[in-house]
Amino acid sequence: VDKKCPFTSNVSIRGRIIRGQVISANKMSRTIIVRRNYLHYIPKYKRYEKRHKNIAAHLSPAFRVNEGDNVVVGQCRPLSKTVRFNVVQVTAAVGAGQGVKIFQ
Repeated sequence: VDKKCPFTSNVSIRGRIIRGQVISANKMSRTIIVRRNYLHYIPKYKRYEKRHKNIAAHLSPAFRVNEGDNVVVGQCRPLSKTVRFNVVQVTAAVGAGQGVKIFQ
């Protein structure tokens, strides 16, 4: 039994709900890295610049995740030194599992 899972244990999701893309999946046990892209406005130039943040999130054994998948993570209490989010929903990447055949 996973004691850090929000579905089976006593960890509540509260605070921010963030959508992002998985960039590191199978290197740590039960932890993934989620990349969150956003735009930051620069008033002097009246334009936006791209920025990103990497978020470490706890992955319950109930989910199967690969790199490139889109996930929704919810904020919870600190689970470790760097982990403050928990995976709530997983959406497979577009085109995942479909081999594109160019030549016959």
